[in-house]
Amino acid sequence: MPMEFFLNIYHWKDDPIPVVSSLKKHVLILFGILIGILFISTIVLAILFTIEKNKTIAIKTVENDLCVTSPCIKAANYLLESIDESVEPCENFFQFACGTWLKNNRIPDDTGAQDTFNVLRTQLDNHVVDILTSPLTNDTIQIKSIANARQLYDSCIDELAIESAGVDTVLSVIDGELGGWPILNGLSWNETQFNLSRLIFKLREYNNNIIYNCGTATDDKNSSAYYIRIAQSDLGLEQRQYYLNETKLTLAYKQFMYDLAMSLTNDTTMVDKDARDIYEFEKKIAFFHWTTAEQRARQNDIIRTTIGNLSRIFNTSFDFTNYLRQIYSLANVTLFDNDNVSVSELEFLRNASLIIDQHSPRVLQNYFIWRFMMNRAANMPKRYRVIREQFDRVYRGTNAERPRSISCGAYVNNNMGFAVSKLYIKKYFDENAKNQSLEMIHNIRSAFIEMLEESTWMDDVSKSKAKEKALAIDEKIGYPEYLSSDNITELEQDYAEYNFNESYIHNIFKMLKIKSKENFKILRETVDRKAWGASPPTVVNAFYTPSKNQIAFPAGIFQMPFFNKDTPKYLNYGGIGAVIGHEITHGFDDNGRQYDKDGNRILWWTSETIDRFNKRKTCIVDQYSQYILEQINISINGNQTQGENIADNGGIKEAFYAYRKWVQKNGNFDKKLPGLIKYSSEQMFFINYAQVWCSKMTDSYAMNRVLTGVHSPGQFRVLGPTSNFDEFDRVFGCKPGQGNSRVNKCIVW
Repeated sequence: MPMEFFLNIYHWKDDPIPVVSSLKKHVLILFGILIGILFISTIVLAILFTIEKNKTIAIKTVENDLCVTSPCIKAANYLLESIDESVEPCENFFQFACGTWLKNNRIPDDTGAQDTFNVLRTQLDNHVVDILTSPLTNDTIQIKSIANARQLYDSCIDELAIESAGVDTVLSVIDGELGGWPILNGLSWNETQFNLSRLIFKLREYNNNIIYNCGTATDDKNSSAYYIRIAQSDLGLEQRQYYLNETKLTLAYKQFMYDLAMSLTNDTTMVDKDARDIYEFEKKIAFFHWTTAEQRARQNDIIRTTIGNLSRIFNTSFDFTNYLRQIYSLANVTLFDNDNVSVSELEFLRNASLIIDQHSPRVLQNYFIWRFMMNRAANMPKRYRVIREQFDRVYRGTNAERPRSISCGAYVNNNMGFAVSKLYIKKYFDENAKNQSLEMIHNIRSAFIEMLEESTWMDDVSKSKAKEKALAIDEKIGYPEYLSSDNITELEQDYAEYNFNESYIHNIFKMLKIKSKENFKILRETVDRKAWGASPPTVVNAFYTPSKNQIAFPAGIFQMPFFNKDTPKYLNYGGIGAVIGHEITHGFDDNGRQYDKDGNRILWWTSETIDRFNKRKTCIVDQYSQYILEQINISINGNQTQGENIADNGGIKEAFYAYRKWVQKNGNFDKKLPGLIKYSSEQMFFINYAQVWCSKMTDSYAMNRVLTGVHSPGQFRVLGPTSNFDEFDRVFGCKPGQGNSRVNKCIVW
């Protein structure tokens, strides 16, 4: 016992009153300390309980705000595997949204490019193969069009039969119907039998438009009728720029000619010279060939005339009037003198005819058959396809041929897509997409009309007519209704002539003739402006058709990241919503704005509004012309891509404003995605929009894209629209002048 305690006892015995008082004092002090400790402990426990309770509430709140369904987890994964958070969104939003994707994705050997569209198309291609090879259900087994689509696929996939058949059928068509291919016959080819008109006629029978492109199109002045169209056709290398200098591409093209001819003949005496002559002839033609940008800029140069007056337009040795009468007779269509004809690229057509007049029958026969054969090489046995593939590797930057099953499925889908779609929509299309998409179209169209009404550069007359056109836009979603019906009459009628057997090359030639006749036959039909367009539902794409004032969203595009019914709305509006806005805006881009609400190409804006529009679109043209695709060090063609760029810029705004209105109306109950909770719903809208355009290309593919494409490369489809949108700046806290934010924004819509 401590000494102090003994001393206190001693004092209590000698002087009792002071000792009792001291003890009482100590007890009170101890009691006070205990009470204090209990009080403090109670407070601490209460605080700890409150913290824990709040923590539990917070966790539950986060859990309730988190979407953990399978589609949401899938969406979170592809976004987390795309974004690169080391990049500041305001500096380069494409690199932020796609940086990790760019590092981790490789370009497939057989395509030349990799992007979201390519991934979805690969998935769709596999689905097509699946439905062409899986056992049919009882309700589809008796449908003849489906049976013939599967027969066509089976003949394509049967490589043993293709090898066994060899090239006899192809050569018999060349020799028996087309007048032979001199390059294969050495000096023995008889040029006295040459007849240019007959040759071009026979090639057109096999759906080949070479140098001259002649066929049926919707009358741009009367959208309820068809007319005849004459225009330039394509080149072997597509763009005239490719012919300006000797490159590895031109060398590969000439090698393609030489190797294909050498593989088909034992008489090689003239192969080398003939191949050179073929190329030099096409090079001369290419000099006058109009680029895509020139065609767009010179639409007003299109001449409208009639069959009876056509000879006055063409001062050429080639008789276009007689040629047109001949080819339309293939479909039992008789042309009359008052039938309307549209002539575009007249300068090219005249110069090409002059060049033809200056060359020998041998060169001409060699060239026309070459253009026929360069496409047939893909339908021939493997050793000939390899020759074509070697050229494609240089042209597109590929390293391998597509799997035979995929290429055969794609061929059937391209030519009998509606029969394929009858099976596809039943197995793969979610019907919920229709109702949700119709709601989105309504909301996005309303957003566009609000933007239209708020515009300061349109006068009231033009603005009123533009609003009428926007309200009149016809929408098609998923597929034409008859495909889901038990009534198969329309489908069977459409494919009544599509009867195929086991011979793949026989089926190829039959298909070419069918497609050619179909184009001629529609001349006397009335345009059904409410009908589904030419592209089947089994494509990953979307369309605006000016002559119909119609937007279409095929079943194939309703896949993530564009759409999923069970993901937050910000993803759908940033995905398919921006696509919907894009297509609506096409009705008011540099081309679409020339067509009225009924699809007729007439002046329906005042000249003052057109002038103001042109000033605004010039800003877009100049902006995109300054973008340089660094991997090939070439500038984007702002004129060539202006329509798509205007649509991209308008589309993202309309979709964003529509989403914001949806949130205001329905409440912000969109849940967050795992791993992405720090991003707001509006930020996620832009992130998903950008992820759609993550892409990479081989140099060859990129060059071809820049020279021939009307769409800007993916990175500029992100950087352009976001840099012009002040709402993007607000959402990410960007200051105008930062890398991803223009000070002087280009705004058409």
